[in-house]
Amino acid sequence: MIPKPGADRSKRMIEMDNVGFTYEAGVEALRSVSLKISSGEFLAIVGGNGSGKTTLAKLMNGLLRPSSGSIKISGAPAESQSIAELSKTVGYCFQNPDHQLFCTSVEDEVMFGPKNLGIGLEESRERMERALSLMGIFSLKTMSPFSLSLSERRRVTIASILAMTPQVMILDEPTTGLDADESSELMALIRKLNADGRTIILITHEMKLVAEHADRVIILSDGHILLDSDVRGAFSDLEILKASRLLPPPVTLLASRISSIGISRDLLTSDEFVFELSRRYGSR
Repeated sequence: MIPKPGADRSKRMIEMDNVGFTYEAGVEALRSVSLKISSGEFLAIVGGNGSGKTTLAKLMNGLLRPSSGSIKISGAPAESQSIAELSKTVGYCFQNPDHQLFCTSVEDEVMFGPKNLGIGLEESRERMERALSLMGIFSLKTMSPFSLSLSERRRVTIASILAMTPQVMILDEPTTGLDADESSELMALIRKLNADGRTIILITHEMKLVAEHADRVIILSDGHILLDSDVRGAFSDLEILKASRLLPPPVTLLASRISSIGISRDLLTSDEFVFELSRRYGSR
């Protein structure tokens, strides 16, 4: 069975100290990045195209190794751990699920990771069944993943990571291509994983998702951290957002523009906006 790890905010899961990364072609993707991510956080990494988001994520699970600086994963130097070893702690779901799928059935896809880590067949099957149940796709286990919808394929890739029981899950643009209902359903499942204690790192261009789900946001620009803040603070700093070529959620933008009539300018969701209007004008 997949354990439910306890959230311990005092436990450092990922530590980066002055990390830089330059690709072979000479493109400097990251420079002087320092951050600490604790157990149980729901962190969003945002920024414009080419800001370094995906490079940063791949450094966290060993798909890339830093050109400079140091990285610790769960307290141990990342360079001393193989990609397979790091995958036990940090799971990474690609932006395109088809880049992660290769087996002929969903159950084989989800069992591949545990079996590759040397887990026995019986436990691998138990992990597969638990992961598929958590993602709401147990009934699809005998189907080919390539016959499924985009939303279902995304759930399969997340289940395949879950089966390796990582404490940290990196999700790269998980809602791209999904409609509003599919996106809401998927994010509800991801929130449950976080509530169960897993650290969630969300890479997204959808600020509405960040406002509704994240506890903390890191804004990247030109390969360095421009802002590391709680979400409300990040979205209230319109100058930083403008410099990063980002827009706050429409509700936050509207609240900011009408703040002169007494509306709080740091509202994040439509529910907060309705409550604020009711608080101010409901008795009139």
